[in-house]
Amino acid sequence: MKKQIGVIFGSRSCEREVAIISAVQMMRHANRDKYDVIPVYIDEQGGWYTGEPLKDIRCYQPFNPDRNGIIKVFPDLTSGSGALLAIRKGSGLIAKDRIEMVARIDVYVVVMHGMNGEDGTLQGLLELANVPYTSTGVSGSAIGMDKIMMKQFFRGAELPVLPGEWFTRKEFREKPENVIARTEERLGYPVFIKPANLGSSIGVSRADNAEELRDGLELAFEYDRRVLIEKGLDKPIELNCSVLGYDGEIEASPIEMPLNHDEFLDFRDKYLGGGGNKGMASLSRVLPAPIEDSLKEEIQELSRKIFRLMDCKGVVRIDYMFDRESEKLYITEINTIPGSLAFYLWENAGMSYEKMIDRLIETAEQAHADKNQAVYAYTSDILKGAAIGSKGSKGTKGIKG
Repeated sequence: MKKQIGVIFGSRSCEREVAIISAVQMMRHANRDKYDVIPVYIDEQGGWYTGEPLKDIRCYQPFNPDRNGIIKVFPDLTSGSGALLAIRKGSGLIAKDRIEMVARIDVYVVVMHGMNGEDGTLQGLLELANVPYTSTGVSGSAIGMDKIMMKQFFRGAELPVLPGEWFTRKEFREKPENVIARTEERLGYPVFIKPANLGSSIGVSRADNAEELRDGLELAFEYDRRVLIEKGLDKPIELNCSVLGYDGEIEASPIEMPLNHDEFLDFRDKYLGGGGNKGMASLSRVLPAPIEDSLKEEIQELSRKIFRLMDCKGVVRIDYMFDRESEKLYITEINTIPGSLAFYLWENAGMSYEKMIDRLIETAEQAHADKNQAVYAYTSDILKGAAIGSKGSKGTKGIKG
């Protein structure tokens, strides 16, 4: 019997369109002999939809929820159900609306980029529903999405990161001169300004002086109330590595070197440079990167270490900067759901996209089975004799929460 694979994508995120590209791309490569592929699209208002038209990229230009074949649905959160439900309108004078099951999902393939999907919120919902899913879990996703917490995590683990400072919108609005002065004192120029919870280079800018720093902060604070400022390097080499697997069975991909002629890759470079419908797979790159074997091995080992520390699963991509002058390697960020699911890195390693999807589904099922081995019931005498009155709990004097 075929597995029912729910490919969930979109959501209320600035990166929604990137997720659409990645998801449509993924659905085309899934093995139809093994899986029934069920698209589950979350639109910018947060509505959930399914239906065959959602497999076509043209369906989103623009998206019309009333199009024939598209059904508005909602998930049954009963543990282990996996059902997608729809409300069917009754007809006639006394007919009542009824709830029908549209599909029952065996495994969710999570293809989300950005907030409300890649940040642990959707992962929490799927954990509550007790359904297998392919991405990193709640805590790893949350840390991986927030650049400020991510940097603190890496620093606490004694991993190499660039110096940085972070500020809130309130701090900047009230005393912008203090923010600029502190940045200049502690980091100097150039610096890169990044919204804490965005990817795809949205809202990111470089500053080489105070005026550009102020402009960059104004831009970044439009997208987030917390902003990270990082020290820039002089023409570093950008290097990316993917890790795939779960628990002890993980492997690192070949290293890619994105071709970068403008100091950093912006949204247009990443997603529109190849025609706008191929995602990260269309980016100009050298693969494998022309680097020394020692640096390659360092990156791969560091990537596997980060994967384990953050308890990741599925596929991730970790981005690095290599400073040629000092010959030092720095972690830029981890993408817990990378653009195009980083399939192009695994193709270079000899693994087809189809086989990579198989591996993602296997890791989701393994993690789900591990989770369900844990004990979730503990019987005690705590409720015996407990009575809740107007003054609170009685008979539980020695219990403190």
